Amino acid sequence: MANQQSNSANPNLNLEYRRKQNAEEMKHQVITFSMMIFFTLIAFAMVAMETISRWFIIPVILLLAVVQVIFQLYYFMHMKHKGHETIALFIYSGLTVGLITVLVFLTIVWL
Repeated sequence: MANQQSNSANPNLNLEYRRKQNAEEMKHQVITFSMMIFFTLIAFAMVAMETISRWFIIPVILLLAVVQVIFQLYYFMHMKHKGHETIALFIYSGLTVGLITVLVFLTIVWL
């Protein structure tokens, strides 16, 4: 006698829940993608306008780039899901080492 039990009394309920979760995930990805396109258009427009100072444009473009990297990691590479803690640790450790290295080289060059 095989014991054929499922996690739910109604298998259609589990399927409906997964469909709802997938639809929600897709909605977040489409919204994030459209925001990234908007940020890119803002960056292009700022560079195309020659009236804005370079000292303002460069930090804003870098900030938009950081926001896009965060969107890429959390929404398109699914870093917000459970089970990605080790990978996130390695990524953040690498970013920290890279940032410290850049700061050390800037300090050495400018002093």
